[in-house]
Amino acid sequence: MSIQSILKIAVLSIVLCSCKSKKEPVQPNIIYILADDLGYGDVSSYNENSKIKTQYIDNLASEGVMFTDAHTSSSVCTPTRYGVLTGRYNWRTTLKKGVLSGYSKSLIQQEETTVADFLNENGYATAYIGKWHLGWDWTLENTDSLGIDHLKARPQVDYTIPVKNGPNTHGFDYSYGFCGSLDMPPYVWVENGMPTKVPTDTTKGKKGQATWRKGPTSKDFSHEEALPEITERTVNFIAENANKDKPFFIYMPLPAPHTPILPTKEFQGKSGLDNPYGDFVLMVDWVVGEVTKALEQNGISENTLIVFTSDNGCSPAANYKQLKTKGHNPSYVFRGFKSDIYEGGHRVPYIMSWKGTIEPTKSNQLVCTTDLFATVADLIGADYADDVAVDSYSHLAVTNIKSQKPLRKSIVHHSVDGEFAYRKGDYKVNFCFGSGGWSYPSKNVKKAVLDTLPKVQLYNVKEDMAEQNNLQAEFPEVITEYRTDLLQIINNGRSTEGEKQMNDTVEDWPQLEHIK
Repeated sequence: MSIQSILKIAVLSIVLCSCKSKKEPVQPNIIYILADDLGYGDVSSYNENSKIKTQYIDNLASEGVMFTDAHTSSSVCTPTRYGVLTGRYNWRTTLKKGVLSGYSKSLIQQEETTVADFLNENGYATAYIGKWHLGWDWTLENTDSLGIDHLKARPQVDYTIPVKNGPNTHGFDYSYGFCGSLDMPPYVWVENGMPTKVPTDTTKGKKGQATWRKGPTSKDFSHEEALPEITERTVNFIAENANKDKPFFIYMPLPAPHTPILPTKEFQGKSGLDNPYGDFVLMVDWVVGEVTKALEQNGISENTLIVFTSDNGCSPAANYKQLKTKGHNPSYVFRGFKSDIYEGGHRVPYIMSWKGTIEPTKSNQLVCTTDLFATVADLIGADYADDVAVDSYSHLAVTNIKSQKPLRKSIVHHSVDGEFAYRKGDYKVNFCFGSGGWSYPSKNVKKAVLDTLPKVQLYNVKEDMAEQNNLQAEFPEVITEYRTDLLQIINNGRSTEGEKQMNDTVEDWPQLEHIK
């Protein structure tokens, strides 16, 4: 054999080997289950002292990657949901603090690309089933003095006209759910943009753990049956699409265990905690079980990626004081709860499970809920525009699936009051006094107490997960470095590599002054 022939064979071998080493694009079904106000410590696989046995969620964790350092982009509902779907930090929008009402206009702009848009363009059938809480555009007949964004606002709506700028506008082929939260009117199911029934009743408000606000209610809407309804619709969608040529993406945002805390009869008392919150958590676990059973029954469990997480930490409505008498802490060892800049406000359970493909492991990789977009794009081997998903990082490399994408190295936290924190490595700087939310010390403490609080807090969250030892005086250089990093991320309009982008607005943003 000539030297020339040997060289040709060698070159061909290299080419063939390089082709084999490239990641083959795959298109599994994807189901994203977003619990509502579920604490890190409520999942038994995350909390060795949990008094609630979440067997189905634990099964997911045992079959996939269990992330222990995952965070929501905000410590409250609406902002986190925006980040999940767009891959963009919520504080870049006009919503600088708080949440939307059930009458608010869409926070997602019509020209924005969502993960549903992206997957739809790449051959996926897409469905949203559950709690939206991102606003959509009702046809308003008139408004009261409170407008539409105040939680006590009660504008008059023409429910015979389809909503605009809703889930179907943002990439979902099928949509079924309600606009706000389960404790916010109007209490109306909307399917593919059209209310299923015009509300003719008015539900009286309730207080306590089963609280909801007074408002118009349609005859086919039951607060108690909302979670079973969402579950049944999802299971049916799985069955109907299991054997079709297209893979599917289901975004399943649950209304539980958020208020109203309403476990159905078969779950009441089941947790043994003398608290309906524990029973409602078990009901969320049941939902996960129903979804996984549907995948098994339809023979597609080994072709489906499931992501399970929560939209923020547990709410104080769970009654922490009573739960702790039973030895259960929804926030695990972390300080604070829903609303707060402290870890208990935004550190959440986060599980990626793909039976037979993703090898079971536990990871302390830093993850944000904005990362869904980049992760699924990495998974299916598709690119997106530079101005899309500007705060999204793929965490596929943590799994045994090949990826060349960079992992997240830092994260921006955001509280209900719009306060900021910045985390990189072991350290986290809270650029505010107190909790930035509802737990003590909040902005509502007496001025004499407020004046004694440091305006900046620095914690080593690896060694001090409960954020008890403020190191600001010891490491001023860390605060200076993190302040510079955070302001750059804000001003660049993105945290990923790429061309500079614009935030939606920079007017009336007092929380920025707390950073400077």
